[in-house]
Amino acid sequence: MTEWMLAQVADWGALALAIVTFLSCLALPVPSSMMMLTAGAFAASGDLALGPAAAAALGGAVLGDQAGYQLGRLGYRQAEGWLLRSRSRAAVLQRARHSVQTGGGIAVFLSRWLFSVLGPYVNLLAGGAGMNWLTFTAMGILGEIVWVAAYIGLGYLAGGQIAQASDILGNALGLLASLALTLGLGWLLWKRTHRRPAA
Repeated sequence: MTEWMLAQVADWGALALAIVTFLSCLALPVPSSMMMLTAGAFAASGDLALGPAAAAALGGAVLGDQAGYQLGRLGYRQAEGWLLRSRSRAAVLQRARHSVQTGGGIAVFLSRWLFSVLGPYVNLLAGGAGMNWLTFTAMGILGEIVWVAAYIGLGYLAGGQIAQASDILGNALGLLASLALTLGLGWLLWKRTHRRPAA
């Protein structure tokens, strides 16, 4: 299946990238990152125009993010009565909404490229928790620019060495994700230990 999808980049070019990045933002298992690397390599060899390919990948990703956000809003509206019926659920929901409003923009940005596997679920949560649409959209676009530029750019630089480029990028993003997770957990631990009253 992956070989067939990669062949679509050669056959359909930018349209294939738009469709696959859209679908990946809805949590469908498509090789969007590999297709963007391939598109970059095709652009380096002159078989595909770099600008339209990157724009199509970005456009598909942004539309996919918006679709996920709207699905989250719709799902919340359908379940709102049930959620608010219980005082404890309503309190949890209120805390979640507050957390999303105050720190959700960073989560949206990082889940586009650093923790991209979480992206579709962050879209749903952001919509369901009522995150400000403008903040969601701005942070989503910034994150998608990083994602598209990293994969298409590396494919362009790597040329015919797609497998090696994929390994390098995967390892680099894994290292960055591990560092971010370690720093985040360290910060939470520090905050928790300093919140306790002195004995």
